[in-house]
Amino acid sequence: MSQATSFEDEHVVHSRFDLALWRKILAFGRPYLGLFAALAGVAVLVAGCEVALPLLVGSVIDHVAEHGVNSTIWPYAVGFLALSVGFAVLIFTFIGLAGRLSIAICYDIREASFRHLQQLHFGYYDQRAVGWLMARLTSDCNLLSRIMGWSLLDVVWGVCMLVGITVAMLILNWKLALAVLVVVPPLVLVCRWFQWRLLFSSRKVRKANSHLTAGFNESIQGVKTTKSLVREARNLEEFQELSDTMFLDSMRNAVYAAAFWPVLLTICSAATGVVLWYGGLNVMAGTLTVGQLVMFIGLATEFSNPIQEMSRTVTMILGAQASAERIQQVLEHEPAIRDSDDVRQRIAGRRDHPADAAEDGMPATIRNVRFEDVGFAYKPGQPVLSDCSLTAEAGQTIALVGPTGGGKSTIVSLLCRFYEPQEGRILIDGTEYRQRSLAWYQSQLGIVLQTPQLFNDTIRENIRYGRLDASDEQVVEAARLVNADGFIADLADGYDTKVGEGGNQLSTGQKQLIALARAVLSDPQIFVMDEATSSVDTETEKLIQSAVDQVLQGRIAFVIAHRLSTVKNADQILVIDDGRIVERGTHHELIAREGRYFSLYTNQFTEEHEARILAARD
Repeated sequence: MSQATSFEDEHVVHSRFDLALWRKILAFGRPYLGLFAALAGVAVLVAGCEVALPLLVGSVIDHVAEHGVNSTIWPYAVGFLALSVGFAVLIFTFIGLAGRLSIAICYDIREASFRHLQQLHFGYYDQRAVGWLMARLTSDCNLLSRIMGWSLLDVVWGVCMLVGITVAMLILNWKLALAVLVVVPPLVLVCRWFQWRLLFSSRKVRKANSHLTAGFNESIQGVKTTKSLVREARNLEEFQELSDTMFLDSMRNAVYAAAFWPVLLTICSAATGVVLWYGGLNVMAGTLTVGQLVMFIGLATEFSNPIQEMSRTVTMILGAQASAERIQQVLEHEPAIRDSDDVRQRIAGRRDHPADAAEDGMPATIRNVRFEDVGFAYKPGQPVLSDCSLTAEAGQTIALVGPTGGGKSTIVSLLCRFYEPQEGRILIDGTEYRQRSLAWYQSQLGIVLQTPQLFNDTIRENIRYGRLDASDEQVVEAARLVNADGFIADLADGYDTKVGEGGNQLSTGQKQLIALARAVLSDPQIFVMDEATSSVDTETEKLIQSAVDQVLQGRIAFVIAHRLSTVKNADQILVIDDGRIVERGTHHELIAREGRYFSLYTNQFTEEHEARILAARD
């Protein structure tokens, strides 16, 4: 769970309200300007109803005081009924509009974030936990959408209320109105004092929430390892540390938010007290009627409501700014691996299907791949690959062997353009591969990993995953080609069998065969196998190897192998150690040379021979 406690993007940016940031977030509301306008209109009408209510009550009192038992109050009753019904309808309307707006904006933010995440390079995910990213796509998106949906209503309503109340009080008695408005400066000071404290504490809460979500995700994914090592107690301690941090930060934020309200209420209540004292004196002096005093008391009381609501909105916005920062960090992170400007211009005419064919003027067939003095480092100053040169022709199989950490997987990652070389270059038929469309190039790859990723769907849909337009017959043919049809036919639901999350309903060998069928169905020109047989039994290995021999024909193939017996027939074997190619040649050439490959092969052969003898005796 240690990785859940540190991420490079968790840095403090703005310490106060950031208008530029909110302009970017508010851009998500542009498609819904009509809804915003309707919501603002409803807010104005609600404010009008609330300002009119104390004026109506005061008018009734003055009318009764003037006419006594001869008073005709039914017009006032009708007016009061109309205001009440109108107010109820308006409240129903704005709840519906605000809810619809929040849901729509939340949908758009999540979609934009997910789309952008899919464009980011592998290095981005190497440095960030899954739970950390999930927190951005769930709780952060929810908070922002609520702010954009409801805060507009509160702000427009609050401004209209304050303007309406102020104008009404000035018309009734400007001196008494100024006595009420004197509370505005201290309110502004209080808001500013709480502003940065709420923002800082809210950002810490969002950061702690990311760590907590990442901790949840990591613990659930690693539950088998946890139980096998009886590490539940220590995991609980680590999780409690994250949970305690979340608790303390949340409490601090809650205390600031809780203190904000009573302070505002006290200041606003002081204004009401001034009205009672000074207004009462005016009533006794005959310069103010009882009805007008009631109006003033009602308006002064309502004067605090929009201030409190707008202050609450400010608190929410400041709290949500941390979420806005985090979402914007994702959206503004530039993909390190992407098409150059020249390539984008060349494929601009068919952006909807960039992987259907090669770009205009570029061949669709890959005849060879060449590495020229390629160097790469995941971290500056720590090279993992140096001066790597190799050539692979169509129909050839290139085997990469050597000790763990030598650089084999890095070569394959560079080949697949999951990363790009920092030194040297990689050529496709003589053209630097960064001059080809990324979508087109990666659509020519078929990849089978040591631990294949299957999705919680049927076997049929997992095989079809890389080629959605494939027919059921093509799916079955791909499975037959890789010898997977046999075990699939034995399953109760056949190709409609659910594989479970990550394929946990299947054995490792069965998952490998499905992954191989998926790769074959996409008809790749370059095939990559990253130790695809290292975790399976001998019988399954023979099935996979037989299938591989068929599907690699005519294709460029790169095979990372732990079992050297599986690459004896490779056209070229490269021994990779410490980021360099230390030997190259065919199996027979390298055995005859009696170098590093000879040592690796003979040691492994001896170990396997001993294991077979011991197994036979048992």
